[in-house]
Amino acid sequence: MKNNKGIFVFTASVTLLIGFIIYRGIGSRVNAEAALTKETDAAAIPSVTVVHPTLGSPSQEIVLPGNAQAFTDTPIYARTNGYLKSWHVDIGARVHQGELLAEIETPELDQQLQQAEADLNSARATLNIAEITNNRWQKLVAKRAVSLQEADQAKSDVVGKQAIVAAGEANVRRLKQLQDFEKVTAPFDGVITARNTDIGALITAGSSKELFHLASIQQLRVYTPVPEVDAAAVHNGERVTLTQDAYPGHIFSGTIVRNSNAIDQATRTLNVEVDVDNPTGRLLPGAYIFVHFRAPGASHSVTIPSNTLLFRSEGLRVGVVRNDHIQLLPVTIGHDFGNAVEVLSGLSVKDAVVVDPSDSLTDGALVHTQ
Repeated sequence: MKNNKGIFVFTASVTLLIGFIIYRGIGSRVNAEAALTKETDAAAIPSVTVVHPTLGSPSQEIVLPGNAQAFTDTPIYARTNGYLKSWHVDIGARVHQGELLAEIETPELDQQLQQAEADLNSARATLNIAEITNNRWQKLVAKRAVSLQEADQAKSDVVGKQAIVAAGEANVRRLKQLQDFEKVTAPFDGVITARNTDIGALITAGSSKELFHLASIQQLRVYTPVPEVDAAAVHNGERVTLTQDAYPGHIFSGTIVRNSNAIDQATRTLNVEVDVDNPTGRLLPGAYIFVHFRAPGASHSVTIPSNTLLFRSEGLRVGVVRNDHIQLLPVTIGHDFGNAVEVLSGLSVKDAVVVDPSDSLTDGALVHTQ
């Protein structure tokens, strides 16, 4: 009887122990599953990196191509007929104002001048006789030795002879001026960029063929077309920088002196002139030059990284984290600075903008911020 009772107690103890072990195992497994579920739910919430927009936008550099031209550029033509006797300068020569460039032989003009001077002397002699005759007639008419009509004719003859002398003098002056054009001189300081004649060449006044081409390169004019969208950034008197591929790393300085004050309807650009001092002649007329303008950024805008933008079918969006939830906000973009963009509306500096947003990012999604 005692043995049966001991066996029962032992069996009951074993059963309770096994039940306790099973209970502990099941409870541990349930807790583990609950913890795993919690971790899985937490892992399902994506983590995002955010940045805050910066107020304003950096000043933008606008680089535009320009065409350099000599400050003064002119062809030199002949003003008299003849043959080229000699030339004294060739291309590349630096000349000063009034310096002799070439000489022209004008035998026909020389003969015309001699004839004109002889005609003038003859006219002056005729005038002298007419004046003497007039003086005599005026004395005789006072004594009533001749008629008043004859005295008036003598006086009128003097006036006519004076006109002939004046015309002769004007003709002589004209021919002398043409004779002065036998010597072709430089109208200003500059560089000879072309010589289109040679000794013995027939020279015709008024011909479309130029003898020389002269350019003043101490200062250059650089013309550049500024797009209409950037035209408001151009102000006369402002300093700008210029570069040229032929001189890498070297920066030239210029001044905006004038602009066309009108948008070209064909190109939608504003023609702007920049004057550049060029005392050493390093820059050459006709060169291709880049003009660097500085356009100030808008004070009411903000700047965000370019990798925060989302391109959706409904338009440009950025993801903003508010109360741990995503809000997709529409934005208006201004200038593109490459790694950053200017936002004109839709954001403030307090917004937490998602960096590198996923294409699957949805409005209202729960997120964690890093």
